Amino acid sequence: MALATSPVERAPRAWRPRRVLVTRAARGFAHGCEIAARAAALGIEVVELPGDRLNLALSDDPRRAYAEAKNTLAVTVAPPSKRRLQPIAPSADWRVDLAEGCPAHCSYCYLAGSLKGPPITRVYANLDEILGVLPDYLGQGTITSRSTARAHEGTTFEASCYTDPLALEPLTGSLSAAVTWFGRWQADAQLRFTTKFADVTPLLALDHGGRTRMRASVNPPAFARFEGGTSRVHDRLVALRLMAQAGYPIGLTIAPIIAADGWEEAYGALIDDAAAQLGNLASLDLTVELITHRFNTGSKAVLDSWYPGSALDMSATNRVTKRTKFGAEKQVYDAATMRSLRGFFERAIGDALPAARILYWT
Repeated sequence: MALATSPVERAPRAWRPRRVLVTRAARGFAHGCEIAARAAALGIEVVELPGDRLNLALSDDPRRAYAEAKNTLAVTVAPPSKRRLQPIAPSADWRVDLAEGCPAHCSYCYLAGSLKGPPITRVYANLDEILGVLPDYLGQGTITSRSTARAHEGTTFEASCYTDPLALEPLTGSLSAAVTWFGRWQADAQLRFTTKFADVTPLLALDHGGRTRMRASVNPPAFARFEGGTSRVHDRLVALRLMAQAGYPIGLTIAPIIAADGWEEAYGALIDDAAAQLGNLASLDLTVELITHRFNTGSKAVLDSWYPGSALDMSATNRVTKRTKFGAEKQVYDAATMRSLRGFFERAIGDALPAARILYWT
């Protein structure tokens, strides 16, 4: 495999919504006005709303309404509740939301059933307020701040719980602003984000100070067919290499791991491809997060309505019901399947990427 030493030659896939709605409150923030200006410069329709209520006027047809919502970007203001950070185990100490919603079309989408209402993407104009509360949480988490195994990461802030911030970056600039903010913050802290997109060009020359870890969310090409509207897996790995060469700590998020026919060969090839791109980098700081496919009744119903006819297996085969600490139920792989998967990944990663640190398995 030819290794990348310069930006991806093939133009990365970029999302362009059909319309951008800007609330009245968002227009009171410079960052909100900048997002609207970027959209207008790209020829996207920008609608200035008279108030702060999102009047979507979607079609009565569910399929058409879904398409209309996924092609809409709303520039809003994050309310105070969004600025009271929540823990986000097992990834990081705290969740920090730069946006909510994602333009991709993944038929296993983890946001389905979690976010209420039509699947529009909301980006936040009051970025300075969002970042301004982070020092209050320094040293207060339990995942890395007070963990023996991960304490060297400092207090960690996850920016991709409810969105893919790199997918939105050409329109928002929010991720670059956050990376730069962390680079200036002289604290034992780290920004984290994971992405299925590959256009890292805006991030490469930033003064990041080593305080942002990018992870590429990857699956074998055979299973990446369930990830509509995203960058090719190869391009994501190339982007990860470029970020490492620019001094960023990096990671692989292998998710969701799908135990379909041929999974060993497919994931073995994926890990080999990752090793070909990353294995020869000097001073490689690489983590791996392993997340198996799971769903619940609510998310399955939403996904079935969004992606009717999807070949993704969400049957009861090899599944058991797991109850969360909050009493919710989800369908996960049974114990035998989990043991087989976990043993394979630990061996394969250990052999192909011995410098990698597996952070967790779930």
